[in-house]
Amino acid sequence: MDIICNGEQKNISPLTTLQDLALTLGLNPRGIVAELNGKIVEHGSFAEHTLREGDRVELIRFVGGG
Repeated sequence: MDIICNGEQKNISPLTTLQDLALTLGLNPRGIVAELNGKIVEHGSFAEHTLREGDRVELIRFVGGG
């Protein structure tokens, strides 16, 4: 099934959650902010949000520095 993640089309398996997606992309779910179809998703509920065909996901990672 296809979704749009950070502006790029991605093919993912059915029943993929936001948490699965983040881990597949090598991201620590606790270190990112996720937006699903225009709405922010709380870190604690990434595993509860199963992605669907056509979903739009933005994953933003914060980087510290000086």
